[in-house]
Amino acid sequence: MLYLWIKIFHIMAFTSWMAMLFYLPRLFVYHTENADNKNFVSVIKIQESKLYWFIGLPALIGVLITGVALIAYDVSIFKGGWLHAKIMFVLFLIIFHFLCGFYLKQLSEDRCMKSGKFFRIFNEIPTILMFIIVVFVILKPF
Repeated sequence: MLYLWIKIFHIMAFTSWMAMLFYLPRLFVYHTENADNKNFVSVIKIQESKLYWFIGLPALIGVLITGVALIAYDVSIFKGGWLHAKIMFVLFLIIFHFLCGFYLKQLSEDRCMKSGKFFRIFNEIPTILMFIIVVFVILKPF
């Protein structure tokens, strides 16, 4: 029963983390495309910061803690290569997360040179990674 509760919290943390990873780059699009509107940008900066620090980071920590707990609870899941592949793509998501933090800092200091088009493309990365991760979890292809 404990394993199922850990899994529930893992899924909830992952869902919250993905929400941040989906929405923060969209805020970056609005930020860069409205850079001349200082009042709008000041509000977006607050939203970006709160989303990253108060939703995204705690959710990431929750994903990591519950993920490690799930593996520790049932070490036999390491028998399939699917978990190794999933973990690799989760590491890519973690890199994406901290890259968002890098752009958040640049945007907060008004020194980001990336365009709205860049952030529109950048915004697609977590969707692709999430799809791959979910496929590995459900299908366990190898």
